[in-house]
Amino acid sequence: MRIRKAVIPAAGLGTRFLPATKAQPKEMLSLVDKPVIQYVVEEAVSAGIDHIIIVVGQDKKTIEDHFNISHELEKTLKTRGKKELLHQIQKISNLAKISYVQQKEALGLGHAILVAKDLIGEEPFAVLLGDDLIDSSVPCTLQMVEVFKKFKSSILATQVVEGPDISRYGVIEPKSFDSLDKTEHVFEVSDLVEKPSFTNAPSNLAIIGRYILTEEIFDTLTTAKPDANGEIQLTQGLRLLLEKQAIHAYCFKGKRFDAGDKLGFLKATVELALKRNDLGEDFLNYLKKLPLFSNKSTQIRG
Repeated sequence: MRIRKAVIPAAGLGTRFLPATKAQPKEMLSLVDKPVIQYVVEEAVSAGIDHIIIVVGQDKKTIEDHFNISHELEKTLKTRGKKELLHQIQKISNLAKISYVQQKEALGLGHAILVAKDLIGEEPFAVLLGDDLIDSSVPCTLQMVEVFKKFKSSILATQVVEGPDISRYGVIEPKSFDSLDKTEHVFEVSDLVEKPSFTNAPSNLAIIGRYILTEEIFDTLTTAKPDANGEIQLTQGLRLLLEKQAIHAYCFKGKRFDAGDKLGFLKATVELALKRNDLGEDFLNYLKKLPLFSNKSTQIRG
């Protein structure tokens, strides 16, 4: 029952970040000095996952090049004595076994997971969305793996979202609001609702882009009916899975950034930069000097 594999859907068009995503996937946009997808892959690896399946669109070259060995670059860094940079570059290509599978049409998250079926096989697996970055002392996926070991069911990452913003998410309806675990916030799921109105939301527990799914999800995604846009949604597959087996929701520990949104991307950039040993202090001092935070005026002195 070990979680060995993870799926990272990366076939979206990234229209919210145009024109920056005109010639590169949104997952390759850089947060400080690493592309978004590298943070996600590193989180998966830190949870003991050793095989990453990245679902790509028609153009996968940029992502594939990033995780491949770069012989020319490594040779140049070695010649110039850039040992630390060389180590960083080599580490990227050695993170995990990475496979690529193409989603030829953008037919929804459920479909993106379904195209990875042959590479997953008959075993439970993780799904990590690149739009959601989670900063935590214990990686979110590792937290979920530990919960999976206890309940041996599909696990959905959730967080409390108050107010009208809940309508932007899939939302769980728990069987009970009493936690099933004395040390963690774990709830058995009774139902899931995709983007309900604020007044009709069954709870304030929003589904975030981290999942551990049992292999039976492939059967339910295969039989799930496409929505009005012709897309196969993961939420529909999960609702069908609920008819066969239990699903649990887990309130993870950590801070989530919506990197698929421009404001969320900027927030992630600032907070991740501030936590860096090599940048944090200087960056904080710079922010403090901005006119927004300082009333001091610049004067020319002789």
